[in-house]
Amino acid sequence: MTIADMSKYKRILLKISGEVLMGPLDHGLDNDTMERIASEVKEVHEKGFEICLVVGGGNIYRGVNGAKNHGIDRATSDYIGMLATVMNALALQSILEGMGVDTRVISAIKMNTICEPYIRRRAMSHMSKGYVVIFAGGSGSPFFTTDTAAALRASEMKCDLLLKGTKVDGVYSADPFKDKSAIHYGTLTYRKVLTDKLNVMDMPAIALASENKLPVAVFQITDPGCLMKTLKGESKFTLIDGE
Repeated sequence: MTIADMSKYKRILLKISGEVLMGPLDHGLDNDTMERIASEVKEVHEKGFEICLVVGGGNIYRGVNGAKNHGIDRATSDYIGMLATVMNALALQSILEGMGVDTRVISAIKMNTICEPYIRRRAMSHMSKGYVVIFAGGSGSPFFTTDTAAALRASEMKCDLLLKGTKVDGVYSADPFKDKSAIHYGTLTYRKVLTDKLNVMDMPAIALASENKLPVAVFQITDPGCLMKTLKGESKFTLIDGE
């Protein structure tokens, strides 16, 4: 698969970290950033793409940090982080629906008064009917990140592409903020990412994508218009695909 083939993807999953939703803030949700991302999701949706999202919760609470810094049991800390993802999902839903986009929030942890429980066939039905589906609660299990949850949900929904929005325009050989000589990769294989331990997504997420032959595009979500430009193959990003 080459970057020029990006237009063939029709059902996509967008992974958004909680940190991205902070925008310039130190924590919480930045309204301008949320509205920009929501408007880009709306644009892609109106172009005929079936789109679902997985949101992180690091802008509110990171499970691994809670366990490390506050002495909270790791499993309990991860569950607290899952609750943070539900908060972010509900905020995104509200903004999207304010823009006229029909959405459904589906949580891996049952919260029937505020969102739907995760049922695979129901989620797929929502997507086929044109709803933007926002998956919350991670995978529903501790010790797994929302990166892994994104690869899991994308595989379950039979998505053609997983898009991971980050603060940089793809995958580099080293941290481009610390090493100016870092090399940008236009394309990578799953094996290269795993073998070289490139800091893209968690290894279980890449392994799951590889097993299900799920292409992963890593792009700079902080760049306005980035989502559509990536889907058109018009921006700088990294496509992970093939062995």
